[in-house]
Amino acid sequence: MTDVIELRGLRLVAIVGVLPEERERAQPLELDLDLAVDLSDAGITDELSDTVDYGAVCATVESVVVTAQPFLLEALAERVAAAPGEDAYGRLAVIAQAVCTARIVMHLPAAAFTPPPKV
Repeated sequence: MTDVIELRGLRLVAIVGVLPEERERAQPLELDLDLAVDLSDAGITDELSDTVDYGAVCATVESVVVTAQPFLLEALAERVAAAPGEDAYGRLAVIAQAVCTARIVMHLPAAAFTPPPKV
């Protein structure tokens, strides 16, 4: 059986972007992580060692995102979801996929667009 731990609203500050001002100053990011894992052992044993340390997952993701400094959010997402053998496959994908099934979902607020859409 596969369960899902939804980690919502992981807020961090990192350098992401193409424009010079985006490369000079870190900006706030908010990430959602879905950890698809089998939690049946943890449900039976009630032991911390049988579940995913989602605090450690969040800390690792934050560390990698802050040091990666990608130009595009899409590139960052691809680094999380990349499969072995793909160019984007690396430390972040290995760590993320060791405990979960990665998928790319991007939530962009209207404020991310200039001019903002009228929807």
